[in-house]
Amino acid sequence: MIKKILVVDDSALMRRIFCDIINSDKRFRAEDTATNGLEALELMKKNTYDLVITDLMMPKMDGISFLKELNKTGNRVKVVVISSFAKEDASITIEALSLGAVDFLKKPVGISDVKGEKFRGLLLHILEGVFSGEGRNARRRPFSHSKALVDKIGTVKDGILGKPPVHEKETGRKKLVAIASSTGGPKALQEVLPMLPANLDAPVLIVQHMPAGFTATLSERLDGICPLHVQEASEGMPVTKGNIYVAKGGTHMIVIHSGGCNRIAFLDEPPREGVKPCANYMYESIKDCDYEHVTCVVLTGMGQDGTKGITNLKKHKELYVIAQDQDSCAVYGMPRGVVSAGLANKVVPLKEVAGAIIKNVGVCKDGR
Repeated sequence: MIKKILVVDDSALMRRIFCDIINSDKRFRAEDTATNGLEALELMKKNTYDLVITDLMMPKMDGISFLKELNKTGNRVKVVVISSFAKEDASITIEALSLGAVDFLKKPVGISDVKGEKFRGLLLHILEGVFSGEGRNARRRPFSHSKALVDKIGTVKDGILGKPPVHEKETGRKKLVAIASSTGGPKALQEVLPMLPANLDAPVLIVQHMPAGFTATLSERLDGICPLHVQEASEGMPVTKGNIYVAKGGTHMIVIHSGGCNRIAFLDEPPREGVKPCANYMYESIKDCDYEHVTCVVLTGMGQDGTKGITNLKKHKELYVIAQDQDSCAVYGMPRGVVSAGLANKVVPLKEVAGAIIKNVGVCKDGR
């Protein structure tokens, strides 16, 4: 079935170019256009669309206000942001994603670039991924530790990154929560993380597929609404309870055991599964840490990232895998990967993910 798309942009030229790109693929059709959010809302009262493409800066009603109005009406149509502000202002892009936009794309400055094959390919790739739930990189490779990961673990000696933190109060087995998310992830994380208590009996690692420059803003936003402390991870940072560590955009986050504790480290390897950071690297590195139980959580997102890493980790650690269900996903790609591989212990709607984590991990009843 052809997917109907509403294009919202105050530039007549941009609307025409976007429509031409969309209509060049027989799977999609630019059904209608609007010059601002108000016009878009009026059209949506009369018609049904499979996806909306919107600019952020528009007269009368901008993209952020448009997303807020959609949330008020309960309309669950998928929204992709294409804006020149998508890179220059991380905060407004993160706000759009937190309000439910499933993905974003930077609008090229020059008209020749907008009409170019690169931009056309990126836009069609996003549309294909959003509607198919499949990955940004369909090809998957067999697991093997990359040379960079082996070198990183092998060369970091105890003590090289400083003294270990004060030992946490023992509350049983040493546990870790490791979350992977992609398309639709910022909004999903905003719903899950605030429900986790400050005394959760495990630190939390997050790989959210994002380019460099966005994860610091995302972390700050999440930190303001969460009982646990949320921060963008940095090299050598000890992984301790009471904290959530978000992988830095544009680099692969791993965990290594060094200086008597588990610490954050990074790899500057090429994209894997078509993404950087890649959750597979994070999951695979946990094998060499001293965690006795790992809760793996796979949320909404295109692709298969997480499946290979969890598959390998399961050979070495006791795991409990939670997957977001299809109905509550913006894109049912990554969760479907772990479910199809038979890895998921529990498949739940987004609103039940936090409860499933707490039930499995527990809390520190007498402090850390």
